[in-house]
Amino acid sequence: MDPFKTVGAVSWTELTTPDPAAAQSFYGALFGWRFEAMPMPEGSYHVIKVSDTDAIGGVLATPPQAQGMPPAWGSYVTVADCDASAAKCTSLGGKVCVGPMDIPNVGRFAMLQDPQGATLFVIAYKPGPG
Repeated sequence: MDPFKTVGAVSWTELTTPDPAAAQSFYGALFGWRFEAMPMPEGSYHVIKVSDTDAIGGVLATPPQAQGMPPAWGSYVTVADCDASAAKCTSLGGKVCVGPMDIPNVGRFAMLQDPQGATLFVIAYKPGPG
């Protein structure tokens, strides 16, 4: 199963933290994860690697608009259509917290909240080679 192509699969996990370097040190020692810096306009994104080719998530600094937010992990679930999933979430009593919006060269995502208050991300990945 390819989680990036399987609708309903958890395909990515991401840590937002005020101290990405400390998080990388901790999780690297705990799980043996390696991190690959990926420069972005608003700072670096650190891709979590479990092998040379297997990326499973990322670590990023808390963005300025979310300062004071405690460190948190977020999961991404693959969907066929991000906008349709966001609309369905709302129709089921949930809330769209962020997006839908595009991640250049990756896909379209949104942050959703269920009626009990738990959040997760949905993402429709752009088709890739192969």
